[in-house]
Amino acid sequence: MRVFVLLFNPRTENEGIHTLRIGDRNTILMFESEDDATRYALLLEAQDFASPTPEALDSEEIEEFCRDAGYDSKLIHEGELAIPPETNLEEVEWQPEGPDTEDDLPSSELDRIRRQLEGLL
Repeated sequence: MRVFVLLFNPRTENEGIHTLRIGDRNTILMFESEDDATRYALLLEAQDFASPTPEALDSEEIEEFCRDAGYDSKLIHEGELAIPPETNLEEVEWQPEGPDTEDDLPSSELDRIRRQLEGLL
């Protein structure tokens, strides 16, 4: 099934995916409707969050990515009103301005993550 997820800097070296922090777990939202994903992205922008782009991907690929990364996924059915939390994380793993010059992860780990994300596209 095709779903829409919210990506930051899609198809770049600094690509990131929007997640919600629920307890101690990251959750990727999978929207059935592109309109609902766009509406959620606009709500994030209204909260001064970086502007994500809805991207269509296969739900099985997202679920596999979640399993490999230790994330959860949640399907947002068409017409279901999803609202972002009022607070955002102060520090995120993804940087909107571009990649840091000081990488905390070894390059082999970054390459593995990059290949995994490229496989989703």
